Amino acid sequence: MNRREVETLVRARPLWGSNGMAFGPDGRLYVAQFLAGQISAVDLATGDVEVVVPPDGPVQAPDDLAFDTDGAMYVTDLVPGRVWRRDPDGNFALVTDAMTAPNGIACVGTRVFANEMIPGGRLLELSPAGGEPTVLATGLAMGNAMQLGPDGRLYYPHMLTNEVFRVPLDGGAPELVAADVPDPVAVRFDRGGALLVLARGESGIVTRLDLDGSGDRSAIVSELNALDNAAFDAENRMFVSSYAHGGVAELAADGRTRQIVPRGLGGPFGVSIDLGGGIHVADHYRLTRPAGGPDDDVITTEQLTFVHGVAADGDLLHTTSQYGQVRTYDRVTGAVRTRAEGLDRPLGIAVRADGTLVVAESGAGRVVAIGPDDQVSVLAEGLGRPVDVAVDTDLRCYVSDEQLGAVYRVEDGVAEPLADGLGAPQGIAVHDGTAYVVETAHRRLLAIDLATGDVAIESGSLPVASATGLGRPERDLFVPPGLPGMPRPFAGIAATADGSLVIAANGDGSVLLLRRQESTP
Repeated sequence: MNRREVETLVRARPLWGSNGMAFGPDGRLYVAQFLAGQISAVDLATGDVEVVVPPDGPVQAPDDLAFDTDGAMYVTDLVPGRVWRRDPDGNFALVTDAMTAPNGIACVGTRVFANEMIPGGRLLELSPAGGEPTVLATGLAMGNAMQLGPDGRLYYPHMLTNEVFRVPLDGGAPELVAADVPDPVAVRFDRGGALLVLARGESGIVTRLDLDGSGDRSAIVSELNALDNAAFDAENRMFVSSYAHGGVAELAADGRTRQIVPRGLGGPFGVSIDLGGGIHVADHYRLTRPAGGPDDDVITTEQLTFVHGVAADGDLLHTTSQYGQVRTYDRVTGAVRTRAEGLDRPLGIAVRADGTLVVAESGAGRVVAIGPDDQVSVLAEGLGRPVDVAVDTDLRCYVSDEQLGAVYRVEDGVAEPLADGLGAPQGIAVHDGTAYVVETAHRRLLAIDLATGDVAIESGSLPVASATGLGRPERDLFVPPGLPGMPRPFAGIAATADGSLVIAANGDGSVLLLRRQESTP
């Protein structure tokens, strides 16, 4: 039974994140999708997207890819530290599992090179047959997308130091090519041999470097930002990806852009509504809000790495990161204040009337409070995997536990069951005596009476995905030495003043508004 009318505030994403890209033998643009754990092929003429490596295969966290001259595709699998070879028939073979956070990859003929995205990383030549790799360079300050230059050397970025280096393929000392390059994330050569370096930050600048003697630089400035990678077609048109926005865009030399595959959300995760009715969505790499525009229905409030839970509080947005942080972002000044660090996978967050933050610390099985003085105290412990929290007008706390399949009321340090037997409940919002819960295992919205614990189905067939419903085993959250890995899915929910509900529909990347249906006489 559906008691709600559904309106789409943010459209479903056609391409769930976009990272490394390369043209395949069939002429399509192949895109590694780190957050989705899959690889898709894009027809640039139509914009059609086909998933060619689904998320239930051997690859867990693809971040970059390249093709050799035999048509084999090589993929860096960042979180588990592996590099894979996919032959033209679609069969996978492990090339190496002896790398830490492998990222940039390049093929030269049938030779394969990959680097590590860590401080002090290495650049290696790999053996497609699985033999011992050869070290070409060490001390990379976080490597990333690289490419062979017209001089026969391999060019790659140092992301931490804003530099570009090159190294001979058969041994020799690395050489600094350029310093003070804005936020370098990918090094690419166009068909004419010009070197272009993409910026990963908010500027979205692409720096063009003259390697023929003058050393001149120029910048391509566009509306795009959070760039990740680029590829050039046979007509020398540049296509770029975005780790934060997804999609694929054509970027011209004068900064004009043409969106081939529309941008979208990387999650979404938590959602909150401020007193003015503004909707705020946590989206892993950024805080966003629905725009309602015809071309781009998401506005980036702040590129804030990383953010999964959000609670609006006047001009403040309180956020969690599954990597351990709770922070407060001031929308007026842009200041970010760290409220807590070292928590174990904090997810949902709510704010009480007295300014105290309430956080579901999912990895520790606890609900914690963070006072105005940033002191952390435990409200409840001994839970399974608490995901979200909500506070009623009497300051009582409610928490969803996806592992134990229950919703609890927390009072005086004790978590008392309000409803159990639920299927992976995640997002929770309280309004007018009712707790509304996103039951992800059954893709339903539940209404739980706070007085009686009675459970009713409010809406069904929601496009949400649970942590166990993504078609792949649970993946480690971190890769050594503590770099962010894959975030756990979180389908957040928030209630408006009139009782409408906003849901972060992470199954397809949309944001939905559910209004109560008008009763008919």
